[in-house]
Amino acid sequence: MTSLRKLGSSDLEVFPLALGGNVFGWTVDEPAAFAVLDAYAAAGGNFLDTADSYSAWIEGNSGGESETIIGRWVKARGNRDDVVIATKVSQHPEFPGLSAANIKAAADASLRRLDTDHIDLYFTHFDKTEVPVEEIVGALDELVKAGKVRHIAASNISPERLQESVEFSDREGLARYVALQPHYNLVSRDTYEGGLQDLAARFGLAAVPYFALASGFLTGKYRPGTTVDSARAPRAAQHLDTERGRRVLAALDEIAQAHDTQVATVALAWLAAQPTVTAPIASARTVEQLPALLGAAELELTETEITSLTRASA
Repeated sequence: MTSLRKLGSSDLEVFPLALGGNVFGWTVDEPAAFAVLDAYAAAGGNFLDTADSYSAWIEGNSGGESETIIGRWVKARGNRDDVVIATKVSQHPEFPGLSAANIKAAADASLRRLDTDHIDLYFTHFDKTEVPVEEIVGALDELVKAGKVRHIAASNISPERLQESVEFSDREGLARYVALQPHYNLVSRDTYEGGLQDLAARFGLAAVPYFALASGFLTGKYRPGTTVDSARAPRAAQHLDTERGRRVLAALDEIAQAHDTQVATVALAWLAAQPTVTAPIASARTVEQLPALLGAAELELTETEITSLTRASA
């Protein structure tokens, strides 16, 4: 069984691959989502990532569809104490922004959809610089004190605002961010490396990167002359047009062949081996897609292989 990893300074222990819930209620209906969740849990997975806004961008959806599916699955399986649920606030159409009043109202709405009395890890989805960090952290601290949220975290935040937030928490003795969810993968390194990564190390924050497979590009299924049936295909395929994208694919192919494993497995293993990273996030539309993702929890790349991929992605 894969060992769980401690999430930053929190008391949470998580599987080293978080299952992304962004596809639930979008390209994955409830029965298929249940099958994916069952398979992930059967493999030892316990870390579910969603957001209150998933998937409001689909015609006919209002936001919260992913949370609702996860809540129904947890209730059906009776496994609430066995899973770590992370969700986010600021982007739901009915609860936009990070005012104190909105954070509290959005949290209550998420709790109802998830059908639970607490959220394990609550992220600010996108920072709103018009709101003082004192107001944001103060509201999150109230949720923690009320027992509605166990730990707080930030996503899509600048190094300056992150530092200001953590230092305010420390100064005032309030709940403190324990994790960071950055955009980070082999073809998007400058979105995390540098200021954010340095602060994560300094403050002991666990990085839980999203777009870990670059919208599917790092699965290796996007090749010159191929057509992929995916809602994310246009975003993923654009990496084929870059020299770095082609270099990374070549390096991934070589290492995957050496380990007799999948390209996605290697890409996720590289990410999991990076400083401060605790658990990359990846989503699966089908049970058949899961083994390549789960394999990253077991694959140990050599220093030479990690260096090779780091150079290819420079």
